[in-house]
Amino acid sequence: MTSPIGSNVLNSVNAGGAPGMDSRQSDELRNNFMTLLITQLQNQDPLNPLENNELTSQLAQINTVSGIEQLNKTMEGITSQITAGQTMQAAALIGQGVLVPGDRVLLDRDAEGNVHTTPFGFDLARSAESVKVTILGGDGQVINRYDLGAIGAGVDSFTWDGKTSQGESAVPGSYRVRIEASTNDRPVAVEALNYAVVGGVTPPDDKGGVRLDLGAVYGQVTLDQVRQIL
Repeated sequence: MTSPIGSNVLNSVNAGGAPGMDSRQSDELRNNFMTLLITQLQNQDPLNPLENNELTSQLAQINTVSGIEQLNKTMEGITSQITAGQTMQAAALIGQGVLVPGDRVLLDRDAEGNVHTTPFGFDLARSAESVKVTILGGDGQVINRYDLGAIGAGVDSFTWDGKTSQGESAVPGSYRVRIEASTNDRPVAVEALNYAVVGGVTPPDDKGGVRLDLGAVYGQVTLDQVRQIL
């Protein structure tokens, strides 16, 4: 029969304190357990000794405490390695162009009059029989429309030639892109993507997340928001 001394130690384990214990508390619990267990064995009733299964159960539970402590340490190490890997991965993107969720397209003209536009893209949830792209001005007016036909699921990137529907060069500035996808006249989920250059990386936050700094215009994004590296 388990004595009150042994029961008290087991109750402290079963109360759920083990996962939150630090190394010092766990060591103290093990030492206290062994001290109380030895005392219990020395003072047990010779006519009613502690049975083997009871002793084994108590030892198994204190070993569970040690196992949880080691598991927590292992998980902390794995989390630190993952965070370090994400930081290195993010740092490698500095200076790279990426496609992230957004609908902005920028148009500029160099000294020789050549038109340059930032790439854009979209992420299709599934294949679509019809994908249409509309370039919109700042006040919402339609600048040009393009019918891309059938497109498979996934991410695709494109570049606008900077032309209006009349074939003229659009004026430099910021434009928006609208994507419409459908199959059998039913809409297909699609997410517009815009281009940005990674200018820096912020340190991991309290949750271990790393963020990419895309500048004042685009702000910051997480690694999982990068759909394509250009």
